[in-house]
Amino acid sequence: MRFKKIVALSLLSIAGLLAATITPAVASAASNKPIIVGSKNVSESKTVSEIYALALEHEGYKVTRKPNISNNVIFSATQKGEVDVYPDYTGTIVEAYLKKKGTGKSASQMAKLAHDGIQKDGLTTFKYAPGDNRQGVAMPTKDAKKYHITNLSELQKNAKKINFASQGEFEKRADALPEMNKVYGKFDFKSIKDYDVNLLYKIMEQGKAQAAPVSTTDGQLATSKFTLLKDNKNIWPPYNLVPVVNKKAAKSHPKMEQALNKVDAKLTTKQLTDLNKKVNVDGQNYKTVAKNWYNQNMK
Repeated sequence: MRFKKIVALSLLSIAGLLAATITPAVASAASNKPIIVGSKNVSESKTVSEIYALALEHEGYKVTRKPNISNNVIFSATQKGEVDVYPDYTGTIVEAYLKKKGTGKSASQMAKLAHDGIQKDGLTTFKYAPGDNRQGVAMPTKDAKKYHITNLSELQKNAKKINFASQGEFEKRADALPEMNKVYGKFDFKSIKDYDVNLLYKIMEQGKAQAAPVSTTDGQLATSKFTLLKDNKNIWPPYNLVPVVNKKAAKSHPKMEQALNKVDAKLTTKQLTDLNKKVNVDGQNYKTVAKNWYNQNMK
């Protein structure tokens, strides 16, 4: 009987030793698995995702890059673990994915709604960046000066003189022109015509339109050619840049959060706009732009 107890105790000891050696090995294997960094198929997302990738590599992680994922796919791909992390926006998470209204919310309120709302999906967010890429309306600077327009209220008063270039959905989407009409009064534009979203600035440059919907970190807004109109009644909520992260990946790569928080702390609206200018106006490759920014700001 005593012999059986000794054997049993010995087996338990061996099992304990095996568990002690296997557990760190499993953890190590998980942390050595490459982090899949994704991006949407727009330049800002690609540039920021490349900066994320460089920061993670600096921490010693292996990184697999997956750029150019459709906006409609990337969130679910991250849920499934096909992507571990990608840059998104607090407003997109709240309004597009969670289907909640963000009007009147502060940046921190939007960030909390986004963070808390996606936990059930096996996802989380880290700290949000000060950079805010929300909805906006811009005009060629010469036209804004001609009609003395600096904000949306003044645009509404002068709408009959303005040809408006849309991208096919702005005049229909509830949170876009209909919301402007509701809060500011009806925008009775001289005309509204639809164009490819990538051509809106060119259409304004050519004089075919005097106003168009934009994102507030568009690179063209870093030039003197265009003026972003102030949303003086605050109808559009904050869309701060934030990493969306698969929770399992975050747990198995514990340095990921600190590395990306350091990056996002420096990505202001001006920084994002300048990055976009380099890519979309100056024609530089987004990987080159990301690498130069990382070397100048993070080393």
